[in-house]
Amino acid sequence: MTLPTTIGIIMNGVSGRMGYRQHLTRSILPIREQGGVLLSDGSTRVQVEPILVGRDERKLADIAERHGLTEYSTDLDACLADSRWDIYSDFLVTRARVSGLRKAIDAGKAIYTEKPTAESFDDALDLARRAARAGVKNGVVHDKLFLPGLVKLKRLIDSGYFGEILSVRGEFGYWVFEGDWQEAQRPSWNYRSEDGGGIVSDMFPHWSYVLEYLFGSVTSVYTTTATHVPTRIDENGIPYTATADDAAYAIFELDNNIIAQLNSSWTVRVDRNELVEFQVDGRLGSAVAGLFDCRVQHRSVTPRPTWNPDLRETHDYRADWSLVPDNATIDNGFKAQWEQFIRHVVEGAPHPFDFASGARGVQLAEAALRSAESGRRLPVPEISLDVPQRETVAL
Repeated sequence: MTLPTTIGIIMNGVSGRMGYRQHLTRSILPIREQGGVLLSDGSTRVQVEPILVGRDERKLADIAERHGLTEYSTDLDACLADSRWDIYSDFLVTRARVSGLRKAIDAGKAIYTEKPTAESFDDALDLARRAARAGVKNGVVHDKLFLPGLVKLKRLIDSGYFGEILSVRGEFGYWVFEGDWQEAQRPSWNYRSEDGGGIVSDMFPHWSYVLEYLFGSVTSVYTTTATHVPTRIDENGIPYTATADDAAYAIFELDNNIIAQLNSSWTVRVDRNELVEFQVDGRLGSAVAGLFDCRVQHRSVTPRPTWNPDLRETHDYRADWSLVPDNATIDNGFKAQWEQFIRHVVEGAPHPFDFASGARGVQLAEAALRSAESGRRLPVPEISLDVPQRETVAL
């Protein structure tokens, strides 16, 4: 098979925060600067050629000029009909995503998209089934797996360090300012359910692939959600009612009897080393992994605490943990994902983070919200694409 020397990429929504910062400037442009994506033979490279797509031609032209690019368009249909472009990528807000993805499937393009893939599980599963029927290669962003802390954690798991893993406890979040006396760090739509906002919709698709990849598939979820800050100030200084959840407290059961507890909040002040931390406890040892660092404590050096509330604690428990060294250089996670997906498209390299994975993330978020509404633990059943497999579309 003759491999292409250049692969064309439609970048839809590139003027938005995620599309511009993470996918264009930190991923595609650095890949271009390094001469393309290095393939499995260790010598062949495939260069990337983007076309910037959006609604505002002036913004697109400005971005193109700023970065020495020549191709941009406000006509998505024309781009999808153009054989120069092999991959469609989508960084739009979630509510605008499904239409473009369906068009790209119908056009036979390989597809790489931000998550959630859809606002509803029905739409997310439909996308996965459509892509499978069409035989198009597809991928969904899974950036948390490339965090240095989680890379170290995965290495510990694969080495058997923990023995039998018993439980996972995760803390994610920070205080997002209300917007009155200090500007909010997140756009106001995040706090309006009618605009697709909410921390469950935003973060549980992440927790789905993190738990699945590191520990096991989620089989049930119990969640309590809250809107702790009921009124916020938008970008124009106008007060609005927050209709979406800004915090979620969840317990997940995994298919190998591991219990995971994850707190997600935009209304918590940080008293931990990093904005997200996962503590993993096993029979043989434990670890605490964050964005960058990972600390461990083996059973052989575990202290023996004794409960005595009448005496002030003098033991420094944090000193009993050891830092996992930075034994490897870890590239930007978004860039690494792009390279992974391009290798998948060009030479069929493995890529498990597909539309089915994306659908499982939306399924988990929906189950979590239903659990919060009903006050019950709910099952998270396996999904089936239930379509015949066909040969993948060649570039």
